[in-house]
Amino acid sequence: MPPDVEQTTEIPAPAGLVWERAVSPEGINHELAPLLRMTMPRGLRDATLDDVAVGEPLGRAWILLFGFLPVDYDDLALAELEPGRRFLERSSLLSLRFWQHERVVEPLGEDTCMLTDRLTFEPRIPGTRGVARRVIGFLFHRRQRRMADWAAER
Repeated sequence: MPPDVEQTTEIPAPAGLVWERAVSPEGINHELAPLLRMTMPRGLRDATLDDVAVGEPLGRAWILLFGFLPVDYDDLALAELEPGRRFLERSSLLSLRFWQHERVVEPLGEDTCMLTDRLTFEPRIPGTRGVARRVIGFLFHRRQRRMADWAAER
């Protein structure tokens, strides 16, 4: 199934450093801030995606508008993991019957990498795919820009 949204950005930092940031709760929430914040399921609050079981439900993560107003949730499940390079999350959200997020970090050189997010989804409300595409496209463009800004400032 082709992605509904695909976003790629060159990041001015080593791939390993970007990966560590991208799979940590701190990094995820930095990318989402200040618009959103995502809680981590109990037991994963101090973990990264590199630490979780693949193929098993991980628990519910709440998505909070401005960091405090619950607007959605994600029943997290990691389907595939290539530590240091790629993950594939397949789960469902309150707003989306199906959610697939693939994130790939590819080195381009010693101090530069390419960050790619591919998102495939099925909204629960018929006729809202176009709106969902625009919102998710905006959020992931912004997430990658925040990652690039963080890398440039480090």
